[in-house]
Amino acid sequence: MIKQLISLLVLVLAASIAHAQSSIDDLGRKLVNDFLTNVITFESRFDQTLQDADGTIIESTSGTLEIERPKRFRWSYAEPYEQWLVADGANIWSYDLDLEQVTVKPQVEALANTPALLLGGSEDALEQFDFGDTTIEEFTTWIRLEPKNKDSGFNGVVLGFMEGQLRRMVFFDNLEQTTLIALHDVRVNEPIDSERFEFVVPVGVDLVGTPATVISEEP
Repeated sequence: MIKQLISLLVLVLAASIAHAQSSIDDLGRKLVNDFLTNVITFESRFDQTLQDADGTIIESTSGTLEIERPKRFRWSYAEPYEQWLVADGANIWSYDLDLEQVTVKPQVEALANTPALLLGGSEDALEQFDFGDTTIEEFTTWIRLEPKNKDSGFNGVVLGFMEGQLRRMVFFDNLEQTTLIALHDVRVNEPIDSERFEFVVPVGVDLVGTPATVISEEP
């Protein structure tokens, strides 16, 4: 009788834990879906670190992130070097100011199966990812997403939400390196100058690659 009671309690406890995890996973899906569908513009400062497999910091950078959906974002590095990554809806422009070089790729090709798709994409961006577990740690809800294409160059991304807002991003690549991004001074659904998502190749700067649309140069 006692063994049967213990077995019953174990089953009830397991069902309760499974139900609790299912509710947490539902919360994670809702947070990600809300970010992709209800956040039209997004601005923040960021601090970024790149760590190797042993947790040693390889590089630390900082800058600003601006998003205007659909399909446009600007990722600007300020320290220790200045570099812009501009998605204008048709192309991705990577401008290294120190090298005076611009690399351009068609946006659809460049963002496919990458975490950046979640920034400028829409709800259908999730079609390229599988949801992993959601965990809650103090004031942060962490949601893991894994690429369906295993040859995408990275193993997964974890998004961290605080009070319903995206505040952390963690990328895991196939080289066992981890990129950690902390977002600060977040502003959501406030107007952003549309020129922030336009790019004109500066005169005298080398251009590598072929854009999907006709470009112009500064006079």
